[in-house]
Amino acid sequence: MRVMVTGARGMLGSALLPCLGGEHSTTGVDRQDFDITCAAAVDKACHELRPEFVYHLAAYTDVDGCERDPAKAYQFNVLGSRNLARACAETGATLLYVGTDYVFDWRLDRPYRGDDSPRAQSVYGHSKLQGEQYVRALVSKHFIVRTSWLCGQRGKNFVATILKLASGRGDLRVVNDQRGSPPYTRHLTSQLVRFLGWKSFGVFHVTGTGECSWFDFGQAIVRAAGCPNMRVTSITSRELGRPAKRPANSVLENRRLAECKMGSLTH
Repeated sequence: MRVMVTGARGMLGSALLPCLGGEHSTTGVDRQDFDITCAAAVDKACHELRPEFVYHLAAYTDVDGCERDPAKAYQFNVLGSRNLARACAETGATLLYVGTDYVFDWRLDRPYRGDDSPRAQSVYGHSKLQGEQYVRALVSKHFIVRTSWLCGQRGKNFVATILKLASGRGDLRVVNDQRGSPPYTRHLTSQLVRFLGWKSFGVFHVTGTGECSWFDFGQAIVRAAGCPNMRVTSITSRELGRPAKRPANSVLENRRLAECKMGSLTH
């Protein structure tokens, strides 16, 4: 199968490409290859490469950066996704769009299901939700895969930040009023590859199992790294004072994914 991966040099893209192996003719593209915000450039790339399946991983994911620069968030996460969705619709490609828990309002006291109504509370969340909406509207063969708290070997992520800070001494202040289910890129990419053979299109949540707070996660990372001189201190989101609102509840329910794996939905 001819496969194209946008955002190929990012944390998730760089982990996904090796997993696709030699079974597929795979092309990884990034901003150096073409400007996803330019419809003509996207059309040209898709018509030349003729992908049968597209993993859309490219996005502006700096949550606070989106809050400071909504226009940039709109260009990359909305217009970029619309351009790619239109190109996929024209060429007949299946499109897998990686989404986020930020599309929800975070007020429920249970894990969010794929059919819960999105009510984004930040610029980043709104931009990613609009990207979803274009994918739904324009591409009949689509997967929307929402995840959260992703960590991996490359790129900026919570584990890398904690390990860098833990090499010093003193207190590490981490919020204890946000909860999620962090997946590792290797685990997420192994599932993303499986979507290549599935025909049950729509929304899927793919995260880790169980749940924890950022504070719990930070403590576990420090312990695993063997940093006895680093103490992790619990704080609130208000004390942290970041520009964008953060989810109190980022836990996503993976029920539909489990049903497909068990065969109760059509693969």
